[in-house]
Amino acid sequence: MLESLRCDYVDGTLAPMAPAEVDRHLAGCAACAAMARDSAAAVTFMGRAAMVEPPQELITRILFHSPWRKYRSGLLWKPLNTLLQPRFAMSMALTILSLSMVVPKVRPLQPRDLAPAQVWAGLEDRAYRLWARTQKFYDNLKFVYQIQSTLREWQQQIGERPGTEAAPEKAPEPKTPAKAPPGEAKRGLP
Repeated sequence: MLESLRCDYVDGTLAPMAPAEVDRHLAGCAACAAMARDSAAAVTFMGRAAMVEPPQELITRILFHSPWRKYRSGLLWKPLNTLLQPRFAMSMALTILSLSMVVPKVRPLQPRDLAPAQVWAGLEDRAYRLWARTQKFYDNLKFVYQIQSTLREWQQQIGERPGTEAAPEKAPEPKTPAKAPPGEAKRGLP
């Protein structure tokens, strides 16, 4: 019991009723009394010790005479020295913080997520979305090619000189994009 209260007892920071209980215990237990006396003597000694100011060159000497000094000139030290720079550590911390805010939270896997109907529905949904995206990309690509060919035709028509006879002009025929199959048109696209 006294071991957990020893520091507070020696410092005098125990609750109002606790010192009386600790004194009663110390009166009956010689081992705890000796331990309390030793702790009090140590605290008194530390209170009498003078504060010593370390010399200014202490840090320089510690770093200069460190056992790592001989490894600082090696090939491994240069990349490690870069990693130990405060600005690199701060940039890594900020990168991790920003990624933790951007990356979506992944919920834990539930048993219902492994049901065959749920898995099949998820796969079917993903396959449909992939097919729809591919079809949109293809349709958009065809539309871009149509625009480019129409622009080329117009540039050729503008590029002809007015003094020469040109072949009779044909108006470009508008091309319509491919239509989706009847069953596909009813489903919503992502």
